[in-house]
Amino acid sequence: MNSGERLALLGGNGSGKSTLLKVFSGYLTPTEGLIVWRMDQKPIAIQNIHTHISLCAPYQSPFPTFTLRENFEFYASFKKMQGDLSAIAFAEKIELSHAIDKPLSAFSSGMMQRVKLGLALLSDAPLLLLDEPTSHLDKNAVNWYHHLLLSASPNKTIVIATNEVEKEVPFETQNLFIQDYRA
Repeated sequence: MNSGERLALLGGNGSGKSTLLKVFSGYLTPTEGLIVWRMDQKPIAIQNIHTHISLCAPYQSPFPTFTLRENFEFYASFKKMQGDLSAIAFAEKIELSHAIDKPLSAFSSGMMQRVKLGLALLSDAPLLLLDEPTSHLDKNAVNWYHHLLLSASPNKTIVIATNEVEKEVPFETQNLFIQDYRA
């Protein structure tokens, strides 16, 4: 993919969308073939890929015993945030200011999804990988997600794995139907 492109990975449950995102992110090593990450035509070493990729996925989990503030500060210690965002500004952007000093174990699943989406969308990484981004979000939170996605990532390369494209993809994309490529 080229910088700024947007791709929707489409397919039913078990089609391999999440697995493909795990391979793209470096979370999984492919059993065949090779993934080469490049920035400005220069290869990126696997140990540095985390600075170039942000991921939000159901299998990923912030630290439940840490507060929202502590989770943000930990995350921001190894991934640059947009505009040197502070923990307070982050909590405001994800509409959870009232819970900044609560442990994530006290959060609802929708609140937790806001945290995960906020960390991914508001990072300064040029590649954004989203796996079922609206899971656990109510209608108002889906609207919040659309607004944040559109405002926080105008120049990012974005890959969204979904089987609900109308709900999770608020812009034009190239579509890749995973079941079309299964062996």
